[in-house]
Amino acid sequence: MNAIEGCRTAALGGYVARCTNPACSHTTIAYCSCRNRHCPRCQGSQASEWLEARKAELLEVPYFHVVFTLPPRIGAIAFPNKAVIYDLLFKASAETLLTIAADPKRLGAKIGFTAVLHTWGSAMTHHPHVHMIVPGGGISLDGARWICTSEDFLLPVPVLSRMFRGKMLAMLKAAHDAGRLQFFDDHACLADKAAFKAWLEPLYDTKWHVYAKRVRAGDKVGHGSGGVVLLRATAKGGQWLA
Repeated sequence: MNAIEGCRTAALGGYVARCTNPACSHTTIAYCSCRNRHCPRCQGSQASEWLEARKAELLEVPYFHVVFTLPPRIGAIAFPNKAVIYDLLFKASAETLLTIAADPKRLGAKIGFTAVLHTWGSAMTHHPHVHMIVPGGGISLDGARWICTSEDFLLPVPVLSRMFRGKMLAMLKAAHDAGRLQFFDDHACLADKAAFKAWLEPLYDTKWHVYAKRVRAGDKVGHGSGGVVLLRATAKGGQWLA
């Protein structure tokens, strides 16, 4: 709110433009923008442009809305480790979709998708999750044809959930072993390798939330301006765009 209130006011400074004609000397002041992603004056037009660019990429196929959510236990340590854990969330969810879609027993295709990170939920509480828009099909593994999904089914959610859980926990352990995670206050004890492993153990027996549903005409995806990071994985094999 402070950024929005100060946007394009003297509080943020500005630039003075003055006519060089001595007979005129007309002066105008252009105040600086806050550039905060929540500001409708700064980011509203950019958001619209981004959305139109994504619409231009849509294929003439059904689309599915898929959401991968981190359990609250992991969300609690994400605050001091945002760059690391949010990156792992993107990688684990992307690898899960690409791996299961490529399985000949499932879709047997190379798929593509657009994903956006949200760090809070509709109740405005900390709730890290990734929204994905996935076309209902992909390119066959030999690159020879397009493979369609059934009208209302993309991939089995229980299988997605289990693989996502396994990948995310393995990546967290590797990040801890590499010294990439920091812990403070009540979680300071997790700096110890054995303590961190024990702290993660209950998560292997809990259900991780994955949502997948076909997008219908008029559906809206997401929670407003919460999207802060963009990832695109293409059918040609995982191009990552920040």
